[in-house]
Amino acid sequence: MTAHAAMRIQAGPVVNGPAANESGANGPGANGSGADRHGPKGHVPVLLAEMLHALAPRDGGIYLDATFGGGGHAEAILRSAACTLWAIDRDPDAIARGAGLAARFPGRLHLIEGCFGDMVSLLQAGGVRLLDGVVLDLGVSSFQLDEPSRGFSFRTEGPLDMRMGKHGTTAAELVNTLPEHELADLLFAFGEERASRRIARAIVAARAETVPGRDKGIATTGRLASIIRGVLPADRSGIDPATRSFQALRIRVNDELGEIERALAAAADLLLPGGRLVVVAFHSLEDRIVKRFMIAAAGRAPAPSRHDPRGLLAASRPRFRLLTPRALRPGSAETQRNPRSRSARLRALERLPADESPAS
Repeated sequence: MTAHAAMRIQAGPVVNGPAANESGANGPGANGSGADRHGPKGHVPVLLAEMLHALAPRDGGIYLDATFGGGGHAEAILRSAACTLWAIDRDPDAIARGAGLAARFPGRLHLIEGCFGDMVSLLQAGGVRLLDGVVLDLGVSSFQLDEPSRGFSFRTEGPLDMRMGKHGTTAAELVNTLPEHELADLLFAFGEERASRRIARAIVAARAETVPGRDKGIATTGRLASIIRGVLPADRSGIDPATRSFQALRIRVNDELGEIERALAAAADLLLPGGRLVVVAFHSLEDRIVKRFMIAAAGRAPAPSRHDPRGLLAASRPRFRLLTPRALRPGSAETQRNPRSRSARLRALERLPADESPAS
């Protein structure tokens, strides 16, 4: 088990642990690009009805909410069937917030602090080896975006942190130590920022400045956002110029894309026949990984060229069936009610019995 997988399993209420004494949030993007999808008190889960329909929870089933966050999806699953739900979140604040929900569903909700990419080892530690369904709601939650001390948002002043699990390298460390070309590559690869080189050049220049009354370097979200806004003009769409750069740093700090790849492979291995994997993504980098994985798992990947020797190999029988040939998107009513849901895309996959083909 990795250091990030160091975890506590909480069955029922969370008490007497470090998480219980902290307050704070889940994974566009923490994994940040924008939507809060979680939980009570104004935090609205995105594509909730569509998620439940795709997951189809049943009485007696065992399910995993791999991105607990504010517990919105978890509560809906628990209310929809007399099932058992395990829930993972790397943020100790999210686990602490889940104590109330666990108390309302005694013996049915089990909370685990850890990374969802480590779900196999985390679940095995709790005696779980197979599941009837897995939900992944990718990205950062509004709890994290709305808490300035977490350093995810460019709209409020706070320490330049962005760690979802409160451990490891911070965004400030990256911004203040990476060479200019590495910083530019990071912004381009994880933020799809076309002006990455200009922004990196401005960051490197700014972190070397000596200003009376201010520490050297870039330590706050406000300072970084102002540097980026000084390089890029305002976008006609109203999107803040700092959006893509903040997304890129958050993804890099939390290894979000690597976590997604590990989680998809792990979830597929954990599913029983008839079990379902449901994933909600919020930006193209996430959704591209999910789409490619599901297409390949369902045997829909393009065949190799007739000149490719791999084409001579017998194709293996697909183990999964796509439940969503096209990604599901929020309707106009949901986007009006929750503007942060606009970019959401839901995809789902079902594990097939050994003797069944995807078309049957």
